[in-house]
Amino acid sequence: MGTYEHGDFVKVEFEDEGPLPGEWMWVRVDRCDDERQLIFGMLDSEPLVTTGTKLGQELVISYEKVREHRKPWEFKKN
Repeated sequence: MGTYEHGDFVKVEFEDEGPLPGEWMWVRVDRCDDERQLIFGMLDSEPLVTTGTKLGQELVISYEKVREHRKPWEFKKN
């Protein structure tokens, strides 16, 4: 079993290339690779500031970008 399981949610910091600060968004985990410290999942938040991403987009996220981790039964978007 990996660090993150299918269906888990992780809050990730997305940095924007523009002058505005980035934003924090939720990603729903499909699977993870503990050896390479990567999460494969789908964006579960609607981007407000970050350009180049959209709700439902498939992503690969580094463990170092994760700021919060919740199991599905604990998940409630802020």
